[in-house]
Amino acid sequence: MKPVEIYTSPLCGFCHAAKRLLQQKGVNFSEINVFANPDRKPEMIQRANGGRTVPQIFVGDTHVGGCDDLYALERDGKLDALLAA
Repeated sequence: MKPVEIYTSPLCGFCHAAKRLLQQKGVNFSEINVFANPDRKPEMIQRANGGRTVPQIFVGDTHVGGCDDLYALERDGKLDALLAA
């Protein structure tokens, strides 16, 4: 399984929803809290091609996007393949 990283903020409902889906699927992920570590936000923006909102989700080198994008992959049956590839 590819490594999964998710940039989050503690008060973000979309962040909690994205993490919940990953946890339900048994996916281990690294969480980067940009609220507690604001020095990591420029890194997130660069990696996300200008994306400034949280969550920003990465599977390996692939930028998934945000929570809606993650759920769209799951709905379309593509998330498992991305995680396993």
